[in-house]
Amino acid sequence: MAAPGGARRRPLLLLLFAGLVHGASAVFVVKNGNGTACIMADFSATFLTSYDTKSGPQKGALQDLSMELPLIVKIRPGTFEFLLRFFWNKSFDLPVGAEVSNSSSCGKENASDSSLVITFGRGHTLTLIFTRNATRYEVQLMRFAYNLSDTDTFPNSSSTGVKTVASATDIKADINKTYRCVSETQVNMDSVTVTLRDATIQAYLSSSNFSREETRCAQDLPTPTTPPQPTPSPAPASPAVSRYNVSGSNGTCLLASMGLQLNVTYRTVDSKTVTREFNVNPNKTTFGGNCSATLATLELHSENLLLLALQFVMNESSSRVFLQGVQLNLTLPDAKEGSFTATNSSLRALQATAGNSYKCNAEQRLQVTSTFSLNMFRVWLQAFRVDGDKFGPVEECQLDENSMLIPIAVGGALAGLVLIVLLAYLIGRKRSHAGYQTI
Repeated sequence: MAAPGGARRRPLLLLLFAGLVHGASAVFVVKNGNGTACIMADFSATFLTSYDTKSGPQKGALQDLSMELPLIVKIRPGTFEFLLRFFWNKSFDLPVGAEVSNSSSCGKENASDSSLVITFGRGHTLTLIFTRNATRYEVQLMRFAYNLSDTDTFPNSSSTGVKTVASATDIKADINKTYRCVSETQVNMDSVTVTLRDATIQAYLSSSNFSREETRCAQDLPTPTTPPQPTPSPAPASPAVSRYNVSGSNGTCLLASMGLQLNVTYRTVDSKTVTREFNVNPNKTTFGGNCSATLATLELHSENLLLLALQFVMNESSSRVFLQGVQLNLTLPDAKEGSFTATNSSLRALQATAGNSYKCNAEQRLQVTSTFSLNMFRVWLQAFRVDGDKFGPVEECQLDENSMLIPIAVGGALAGLVLIVLLAYLIGRKRSHAGYQTI
């Protein structure tokens, strides 16, 4: 195969499902010296990185769900010195401006592998290295190099320069078929997790376009066996709706009105798997939280509910606000472990534009982990840019918009039926008059 002669990229401005914005998907193309495409890839990606900071978190950041605080003890002759290291998690998307690097290659048969190299930002690089045999090809290695000197992406970093991590992947397909994966695909590389979404990838193309035949990823395939169903428990009545607020030095940063219900699946002391729902009782629950420029956290506590934390973030580049993290610590007397814990810091739910409020009258079930979902009722909330204690302009949820379509469609059908009957009546009446003459 000829040496690479060029590369191009065509951005596709796509919005992901239900209005969730993950960064634009794009088609990345690598060509050989004859102008023939050898690699094509279409996906959106999110990078979650962990890095050290110089002097600890900013005000209010100690409650960040994604931060660790390990204690290091350094012993000197006759003295003990205690140091704190702060680790930050930073999440960012592959931007629209990402480009295929000239270092991408179609490879040389039996000499070198094909590679797709994508560059973006201030010195960040995502590389996919492909290999093949007689029947299949795969992304043998994914490598990510990120520049810690980029203060916009890694503020207050204690390190500088480019750091590189790499890992093997499960991305593989049959020769002359497209690798297709609608579900999320995560690749863990030491301190970085890369999440691909709605991925369409093909290497060693027989024509300069994706093949119509596909090899689907395991995540998209139906589960071959049905696991044992947990024993359901009678569902409690809908939880009471309560109002919550979180304030900081600059005033209110989070305002919410909602009813909350915990749906958990766990093993009991007699080794049975059960699924139960627990309402959050506002009369027995205290709340608090903290604020920063781009992070607002609501924390709920009660006798058995040791902690329910909802973490909202603001993406300054897109001016979108969403629920990113949920953490639960619940005491269960009949649980085999005595308690139940769950956490997820990579959600993108309850989205609205900064300055607007999110409202949803329909019941929502937010799947946090495989064993915990948060049921939310009559939600009305706003994080950041809250004017006093008043909600901003409303953005309705998709569930409410869909529920409005049914009465509109029924009303339209009835109006059309009435119109048809009326026209038939008028036409029939006109014909009956036509049979008489005036004397």
